[in-house]
Amino acid sequence: MNVFRKLKKKNSSKSRERHSSAGFGNCEGTLSSRLCAASGAMGIISILAAILILSVLAGADWSAGPRLYFVGEVADRDVVADREFLVENVEATRQKRRRAAAAQPPVFDLAPDAYEFVDRRVSRIFHVLNTSEGEDVNEVRWRVSEDLNSEVALPIFERWKEESFQNLVLGRVLPWLKGYMAKGVVSDSGAMSRFDSGIMVRNVETGIETLRMDPAAISDRYALRDDLAFYLKKDLHKSLLIRRDIWALIGPLASPSLSFNAQETAARKREVARAVEPAYFHVQQGQIIVRQGEAVSLPQHVKLKAMISDAPETFGFGRAIGLFLVGCLLVGGLRFSSRSGLCTAMTGRDMMLVSLIVLGFGLLAKAMALLGAPLALSAGAWTRDLLPYAMPIAGACGLLALFFSHAICFNIGIVISFLCASIFGGGLPLFLFYFLGCMLQTFLMKQTHTRYQTLYSLVPLLGGLLLAWFGVAFVESRDLLQLGAGTLYVLAGGIASLFIVLALSPAVELILGFTSRFKLMELMNLEQPLLQELMVAAPGTYHHSLVVSNMVEAGARAIGANPLVAKVAALYHDVGKITKPQYFIENQLGRERNRHDKLTPSMSALILISHVKKGVELARQHKLGKEIEDIIQQHHGTNLISYFYHKAKEQAEARGEEDVREEEFRYPGPKPQTKEAGLILLADAIEASSRTLSEPTPSRIKGHIESVIKKIFSDGQLDESELTLKDLHRLSEVFHRILTGIFHQRIEYPSGSQPRTDGQAADSAKELPPAESSSSQQASDASASASASDAAKDSSSSGDSSCDAERSCHDSSVPVTYGYDGYGDTELKFSKSRSVNS
Repeated sequence: MNVFRKLKKKNSSKSRERHSSAGFGNCEGTLSSRLCAASGAMGIISILAAILILSVLAGADWSAGPRLYFVGEVADRDVVADREFLVENVEATRQKRRRAAAAQPPVFDLAPDAYEFVDRRVSRIFHVLNTSEGEDVNEVRWRVSEDLNSEVALPIFERWKEESFQNLVLGRVLPWLKGYMAKGVVSDSGAMSRFDSGIMVRNVETGIETLRMDPAAISDRYALRDDLAFYLKKDLHKSLLIRRDIWALIGPLASPSLSFNAQETAARKREVARAVEPAYFHVQQGQIIVRQGEAVSLPQHVKLKAMISDAPETFGFGRAIGLFLVGCLLVGGLRFSSRSGLCTAMTGRDMMLVSLIVLGFGLLAKAMALLGAPLALSAGAWTRDLLPYAMPIAGACGLLALFFSHAICFNIGIVISFLCASIFGGGLPLFLFYFLGCMLQTFLMKQTHTRYQTLYSLVPLLGGLLLAWFGVAFVESRDLLQLGAGTLYVLAGGIASLFIVLALSPAVELILGFTSRFKLMELMNLEQPLLQELMVAAPGTYHHSLVVSNMVEAGARAIGANPLVAKVAALYHDVGKITKPQYFIENQLGRERNRHDKLTPSMSALILISHVKKGVELARQHKLGKEIEDIIQQHHGTNLISYFYHKAKEQAEARGEEDVREEEFRYPGPKPQTKEAGLILLADAIEASSRTLSEPTPSRIKGHIESVIKKIFSDGQLDESELTLKDLHRLSEVFHRILTGIFHQRIEYPSGSQPRTDGQAADSAKELPPAESSSSQQASDASASASASDAAKDSSSSGDSSCDAERSCHDSSVPVTYGYDGYGDTELKFSKSRSVNS
């Protein structure tokens, strides 16, 4: 902890020097700060605008004027018309328009397509018959039958091929059919009798319309058959056999040429109905509409309603200003909650979501308040007082509980309850009912982990709302009828609250990019396709992600961050390595040669850096959510890939070239912007570099953790996160506890008590480097352990996890010697150690 305090003063100056040397670092930091400040300002403006709009709506009194008496209600005073006006007699107008619409004849379309279809198909069939010489007769017959959708007997088929038959059809029958269908053929002439006022026949081709007063006389398909047979027999003197052959050809193809146009008919009926002048009641100024003690009739109620609806609206400026000021003070509770540590500070995007929810539910409350009068008209005047209890106000906090902490839901619940109760004109009982419902729904949503469990929470939600309603009803001394009716309203509001949560949570996730607890629980399932692909393609990275997820979950609980977001982000933070898994050391087999040996340092650095971009792309492709995408992008910050940077510098010096630019070997960032992102950066670097510890004893693990945190902190990677020195101290303890458990030691069995096969012995011999398998290992154990510990500290000193691709990371200030391991690969060995405070 003292180390972190000492570094705090050095951090700002070093950070400025690093940014100035990088060129664009300072500019990027300034731009990021400006964007963050602009987003926060927009969030504050949006929530203040929402409160202002709702305050104005609550201050607008649209119920001023004479009291509205309902049908059957006894008037307690005389109501006199204050002006002359006309009131539409709705029932009389409706009857007039209904009669006018009924007198409008229906529209039937006469289309020439019906005859043209028959003509084309007959010509095509004759063409097939005339060009089928040498083909199988049955095959051609079945082809024609398929075309007609009716089986053609072989004798009929043979007669169709005759030239005289075809001339008869083409020369006499089809011209007669054209004229016949031009008059109109319907599907069923019996159904036309119901149009006793006639029909309007519209020629689709010419647009000419004809009113036919004898719709029952219009022919249908059966009449067409009979008339065609009569024409062939009387006029053409054809035999029964020929008549049957002709109908076998024409009948399957004949379709109605006159069809009912329902859309045009309905449009004309509506047009005629709109053209009808309404019927009015004429009310004179000073006329008594309702007398005292008289039961109000429907016409009197209509007159009262018209007079009140035309009354000028009033607005209470004082009430609106007071509601706005109180609302702003209540919203200020969010600031105090974040300053006191009860919740994290809200971003601009968070406040935008809160503003939308507050405004949406406030507008819903105003709409329900305006519907109070029509509802009272149909169900009774007392129902207007019970309608506010059907407001699904609990759904607002239930929706917020999926994304925010208890403290934020508590503060916003007070604001929404206060504004909605004010809009309805309710008092303290209504406000308490709303607030208790919000807190209950918040608690229930925090206990659920799946959408199915959310459905099960409906029962306790309804139970709690009913208890709150009974308490309010007894306080307000409501009778049994109102108690029973109010119960139905409360149940409806509770069910609507649950459906609001289930319906809007996916929309918030999809449109605004938030990630709900439901989504996070689904993503945490190790059977997710992306995690399964990571496990198969990069098993070392998969195991590393599991360990990091356990570390950050425990760390998040210790410092008050979101453990669920942190754990899910940790599971997916390295998914970008799927594309090139063999370029990262944890995925390389023991005998496999390091692929970076054949690459230039700059190319190796680009490959390491690319896994962040690829991870963001995969997160966006699999719809992991904006929070997870941001953490993946920030989990390396702007760390330096020290191994390849120093290697590039050495190569440049050896060639006599200019020094390499440090920014080319840094991750693009941005730096962690939240506690969760900073937490994952620390855990990732610590877990990756801890693999270099040769003898991970608890004391060495503790020193290693402090060294890594010190380097990351002094490098300025945590400057833009919300992590404090106290948080870093707690994280150090948590990480030490977990890593000590991971690198726990087993009891060493005495020699010979654990027999091994020859193969096991040979494998063990292969795993030991020649230098370590010598007889002098015991003598040099202390110095080797110290060297390994210091190498581990220096490997993590850069604060990045580039050790994924390096066997050891190092600082250029430490002298380094190069050796070879058992497989001929280079190995870094540090010749001296560095103190923690160096």
